Amino acid sequence: MTALYLGLGVVFGLALSRSGAADFGTVQGMFLLQDFQLYGIIGVAVALTMPGLWVLQRRGHVLASKPSHAGNLVGGALFGVGWAMTGMCPGPIFVNLGEGKLYAIPVLAGALFGTWLYGRTRQQLERPLGLPSVSGPEAAPAARS
Repeated sequence: MTALYLGLGVVFGLALSRSGAADFGTVQGMFLLQDFQLYGIIGVAVALTMPGLWVLQRRGHVLASKPSHAGNLVGGALFGVGWAMTGMCPGPIFVNLGEGKLYAIPVLAGALFGTWLYGRTRQQLERPLGLPSVSGPEAAPAARS
């Protein structure tokens, strides 16, 4: 399975690279509403995903949904600001590294630091942001271990 996942990751990375989704100029153009190529790519991704989800539901697979909370807005805003500033979300960070673009190194460091910081502060953020608990009695058993 690891080889399959590696292969899928390489194909996904190549698609991001060839489509321009990992190019700073293309991302900047999208956010400035000057280049609509990425909106089309995102639309195609949604259009291709919808039939697959429909098939899964028809076959009886339960697609779990999670309740919304203020953390979704805060996290989405942080993600969007980071994406707009750097032109990279997690996938394109690795695409840019693979293309030899060294400016992706501090972006990766920032993403790792943000993940670490969230892990260190999550419990303090639970109440003010209404986050679901990962350590209390209502948390899933796997999350408590």
